[in-house]
Amino acid sequence: MKKRLLSFLTIIAAFTFIVAGCSSSSTGSSTKDSEGGSKNEITLYTIQSTQPGFKEWLKKAEEKSGVKINWVAAPTDSDTRQQKISTILSSGDSSVDVLEINDEMATSFKNAGWLDPLQDTVLTDDILSQFPQGYMKDMLTSAKGDIIGVPGYSGYLGLWVDQKKLDEAGMKTIENKDDFVKFMKAATKDGQYGYGGSWEKTYVFNEIATFVNLFGGDYYDWTNEGSREAVKFMYDMANTWKVTPVDQLADKYEQMNQKFIDGKYGMVFMWGTGTDYREANRYGADQIHMINMPKFEKRAIFTDSWSYVLNSSSKNKEAAQKFLKYAASEEGGLNGWENFSRYPARADVASNEAVQSDIKEVYTQIQETNEINGRPMLPQTMEFINEMGTLFHNYIQDKITLDEFCTKAQEAVDKYK
Repeated sequence: MKKRLLSFLTIIAAFTFIVAGCSSSSTGSSTKDSEGGSKNEITLYTIQSTQPGFKEWLKKAEEKSGVKINWVAAPTDSDTRQQKISTILSSGDSSVDVLEINDEMATSFKNAGWLDPLQDTVLTDDILSQFPQGYMKDMLTSAKGDIIGVPGYSGYLGLWVDQKKLDEAGMKTIENKDDFVKFMKAATKDGQYGYGGSWEKTYVFNEIATFVNLFGGDYYDWTNEGSREAVKFMYDMANTWKVTPVDQLADKYEQMNQKFIDGKYGMVFMWGTGTDYREANRYGADQIHMINMPKFEKRAIFTDSWSYVLNSSSKNKEAAQKFLKYAASEEGGLNGWENFSRYPARADVASNEAVQSDIKEVYTQIQETNEINGRPMLPQTMEFINEMGTLFHNYIQDKITLDEFCTKAQEAVDKYK
């Protein structure tokens, strides 16, 4: 009786989930196979349904892919969203065929067997070669070598500078480490700082890893001299040169970014294409703008993305693969750009004349000159991020030494790997 009751409740819950969250597009028709599954129809679990351009994107995606696309709106709360998607995939739920997942979820799911590999059906060599190779390897490739996702865009954690402060320092650009240090010191005066960071413990790993890459280190190897040098450099910024404030250990992107807009910092690392600066009327070549990453030991940058993945339990895989081929195509990339302002992940699509933006020049320069990576994440992502952030805080506040930080950081890597 108990098992039958659970089965009945499961059916009701699944039905409620689809009815409550799913909105079918009106175009196209579908044919059914002998088992009742749709041959040319999919259900997409999406984060984009609240975007103003979603209906136009959907219409074009259906027309070009030849697939009818029903959709389910993903929850806006990140924890709820990850829990929902984890439940769908881990339970073998076939009601959703294609899902959009972020880097954290890709790290957690890519080795679980819940997602179909795409290298033989969607991401063939000619298409794959146009995506950022470091990112594809770091974020979307399983331990077995399977590629499990199609990136929806490229969004760099780039270096943004306040041009007025750069002019005051008598500098034209920040080309290397020496320029970086020179500008930080020159712009630190009168209660203002040369550099601002989002150093709250769950955010700071982005910047630690950025400096580790610039110094030629390895975030998973804390015996590496480049890794040690990177965190020592950050310590010196706050404590030796005092070109960045220690109190930013409490700052997330929202706080850091507002201070940058208000003129407190000379430069910051920030995601995206400058939307906040535009809205604050602080964006432009003579104000706040992105520049190419400086070369320390090398030029390196992170990109993030939301990626389309194929549920292994899908009963509509042929149709899902059609959609994914479209998402990975030039037309798919341009559709995302036109309706969501998502900068194309494919380099050849980004160079298309249809992609017009004042950010295009520096994005193209970055694509051509930088090693483009995915962020260092382990399956227990948030636990790892929290522990590394706590260790960094302790080091910056002189509670532990550099050697102690590196020893404990390596222990964290080994624990969560």
